[in-house]
Amino acid sequence: MTRLTLRVNGTSHEVETDPATPLIFVLRNQLGFTGPKLGCGLETCGACTVLVDGKAELSCARAASEFEGNEITTVEGLISDGKLSAVQQAFLDEGAAQCGYCIPGIIIAVTGLMSKTPQPSESNIAEALEKHLCRCGSHANVIKAIKRLAKDGGLSNG
Repeated sequence: MTRLTLRVNGTSHEVETDPATPLIFVLRNQLGFTGPKLGCGLETCGACTVLVDGKAELSCARAASEFEGNEITTVEGLISDGKLSAVQQAFLDEGAAQCGYCIPGIIIAVTGLMSKTPQPSESNIAEALEKHLCRCGSHANVIKAIKRLAKDGGLSNG
């Protein structure tokens, strides 16, 4: 067991864990951030996505120790002063969720995309969503939400 300091959603957390433990297990089981979901455990579904220094990263197979010194943001960390982020609000407005299992990872991926490309092209959107599986059919509404964000000025509208 090793003591790690992880900065999650703006707060430093000290945890004791095997340094090889995947980040998702530390986030969910030790820190209580249940937004990131364990889907495949193989970095192929995207349900575990978190922002790491503003970039969407998968957390199910990478060791928590790899993330020391980085700013990690989960979907819970996107809420500010009780208000949903622009991405979260767009997803809500467009009904871009059915079961919701994949949505936190997709919201994180879209947040990463929109922070660097406020008016993404179709190919930018496809690339950002490439690693995300949605089995319940929300994909069309996810695309609508992203296009709404781009039309409304990106992340600045939230």
